[in-house]
Amino acid sequence: MGVTGIFARRATLRRSVRLLSEFRFEQTDPARFYGALAVDTAGMVEDLWRAATGADLSGRTLLDVGGGPGYFAAAFDAAGARYVGVEPDPSESHAAEPVVARHSGAVVRASGMALPFADDSVDICLSSNVAEHVPRPWQLGNEMLRVTRPGGLVVLSYTVWLGPFGGHEMGLTHYLGGTRAAAMYARRHGHPAKNDYGSSLFAVSAAAGLEWAASTGAAVATFPRYHPRWAWWLTSVPVLREFAVSNLVLVLSPQ
Repeated sequence: MGVTGIFARRATLRRSVRLLSEFRFEQTDPARFYGALAVDTAGMVEDLWRAATGADLSGRTLLDVGGGPGYFAAAFDAAGARYVGVEPDPSESHAAEPVVARHSGAVVRASGMALPFADDSVDICLSSNVAEHVPRPWQLGNEMLRVTRPGGLVVLSYTVWLGPFGGHEMGLTHYLGGTRAAAMYARRHGHPAKNDYGSSLFAVSAAAGLEWAASTGAAVATFPRYHPRWAWWLTSVPVLREFAVSNLVLVLSPQ
């Protein structure tokens, strides 16, 4: 069945449509969107962990690189994991309303490219939609592998640049080039985008992620995060995957 087997049964068209409909609220009602995304992500990680180990997340230490304001912490708390978040921006850590921000896990201010944790110190290391926001995404990936114990799981998910959401709030103008899209956004809105190309947003391809994962010798699965199971084949087609796989999940298990 493989590490994706349990999650594959939940990767239905209905789930894809539900998540896409929630995305409409990303700007106007972030608690609704990110809360739903966090619950879905916790379910995905638990499915992957259960398939790999036969157990649930209870008592497992999960390090969330770029965990943000607390939605993910609340979701993994509910799943029974011992949550530790890493977030370089303190304003992000406190962005959620207090009821969400309160959770039992710890949050450490640090960079994902230099994690302040010992080797082999966590069971699961997750990074959700962070790799496209750092200048050296595979340094981040290597750090995630370093801190994860043998037999644990690394789950690195990121937005593919040439996919429809690669430009983030810049919309589809990123197809004109990142620098041009950033300039167009700044002229239109009078300020740079939060996800500003070249400073807080970078062009990360599906091919680069797959190549890095293969080079580690620890890769166990890759799949499009939001697609139904019957569309996962898109990941295996060069060029097409850059446009059709909006978000790529790399699953690795250090030995």
